[in-house]
Amino acid sequence: MAVVSETIDERTTLWSRMRVWLRKNYGEVPLFAWLVGALVAAIIEMLVGNPFARLIGMPRGPVLFGFLIVLKTPLLIPPAILYNLVIYIFPTLLVARLLGSLSNRIAGWLMDRSVILSTLIHLGLLYATLHIWASFNDYRVLVVKLILLAIMITLSLNVVNGYMGEFSCSHPGFMAMGAYTASILSVVFFVDDSVFGPAILPPVLGQFAFPLILIISGLVASISALLVAVPSFRTRGDYLAIISLAFTFIVKSLIENLEIVGGPRGMRGQPDWATLPVVFVWTMLCVWVINNYVRSTFGKTMNAVRDGEMAANAMTINTRRTKMVTFLFAAFWAGVAGGLLAHVLRYVNPGSFGIQKLAEVLAMVYFGGLNSVVGSIVGAVGFNLLSEALRPLELYKWIIIPIMIILIMIYRPTGLIAFTEFDVKKIIQPRNRDREA
Repeated sequence: MAVVSETIDERTTLWSRMRVWLRKNYGEVPLFAWLVGALVAAIIEMLVGNPFARLIGMPRGPVLFGFLIVLKTPLLIPPAILYNLVIYIFPTLLVARLLGSLSNRIAGWLMDRSVILSTLIHLGLLYATLHIWASFNDYRVLVVKLILLAIMITLSLNVVNGYMGEFSCSHPGFMAMGAYTASILSVVFFVDDSVFGPAILPPVLGQFAFPLILIISGLVASISALLVAVPSFRTRGDYLAIISLAFTFIVKSLIENLEIVGGPRGMRGQPDWATLPVVFVWTMLCVWVINNYVRSTFGKTMNAVRDGEMAANAMTINTRRTKMVTFLFAAFWAGVAGGLLAHVLRYVNPGSFGIQKLAEVLAMVYFGGLNSVVGSIVGAVGFNLLSEALRPLELYKWIIIPIMIILIMIYRPTGLIAFTEFDVKKIIQPRNRDREA
C-alpha cells in the first residue's frame, strides 16, 4: 500500500509540475498563435504525413488521430502516439511559443482597429486549418461537415431545452422538414429528375439560389413548429415533451407514406452544393445569431420564464409569446441544418430522423452543458469525435457511449460546460494586455 501511495504521489507531483510549466510558458499565448500553430501542423501533415507514417510502421497517415487504427490493430498504439506528437503536438506548441509575444501584438493591433476584423481573421485561420486538415482525405471532409452541422442542431435545441427551460423532442421532425423541403426545391428547380421531370431553371444558378433554399427550409420548419407550439404552450408541465415527440413520429410516418419523395426508400439526387466553406459559413452564422439572441434582452426574458413563469408573468413578461418566438427561432435553425445535411449526404431518408437521431441530439446538448453556447459546441464536437473514434467497435460503441454519458450526468448533472457565456472579445484578445496596462 505504501508503494502504491508513493506512486500516486509521484504522478500527482509530475502532473502539477507539468501544469505549472504549461502555465508559465503558454499562459500568455493568445488564440491567434494557437491557430497559426494548428495551421502549420496541418500543412506539415499534408506534406509529410503519409511518408512519416510509413516510416514509423503505419500503413498511412491516420484519418482521425489514430483512434480508428489502434482499435483495429492495438500494436500500432506506439506509432500512433508518436505520429500525433511529431505531426500535431510538437509543431503546434513550438509555433505557439515562438509567436507568443508577436501574436499578442498582432491580436492587440487587430482589437484596436476593429473587433469584427479581428474575429474574421481568426475565423479565416480556423477555416484554413480545417480545410487543409480535412483535405487529407474525403472521410475527414465528411466528418468535419457533420460536426459543423451537429453544432447548429445542438445550439438550436439548447435554446429551448436549456435557455428556455422546456423539454422538446421535435428537433428530428424539424430537421426532416428542412431536409425534404431543401431537397425538393433543389431537385425540382435545378436537376433533371426521373420523378419531377426536367429542371425548371438552369443548374448553373443553383449555387446562387442555395442560400434562399436553406432559408425557405428553415421557414417551413418554423411554420410546422406552430403545430407543436400552439397546443403545447397553452398548458404547463410535460405536455411539450409529449406533443413534440408525437410530432416527430407523425412527420416520419408522413414522409414514409409519400411515394413522390421516395417513401421509406428515401430521396437522392441532391446537388453537391453543401461544400465545406458553405457549411462552415452557415455554422458560424448560426453561432453568431444564437449567441446574440440568448444574450439579448429577449434572451433574458427566456431565462426569467425558465426560472419562474409565475414571477415572469407578474413582471409583465408575455411568457406565451416568449415561448412561441423562441420555439420557432430554434425550429428555423434545425430546418436549415436539415437542408444542409441533405445536401452533404446527397441523400435523405425518413429513418434518419427517428428516435436515434433524437437521442443523439439530446445527448450532445446535455453532454456539453445547458445554457451555454460554448457547452453546445463542446458537446457536439466531443460526442461526434467520440462516436467516430469508436466506430470500429460497432455494436459495443452504443454500450460505451451511453455509459460515459450516464457517468457525466451523475458527476456533472448540468453537463461539462454549463451556464457559460460565449464572449468573442475575451477569446480573441491578447493575453498580456492586462499586465501591460
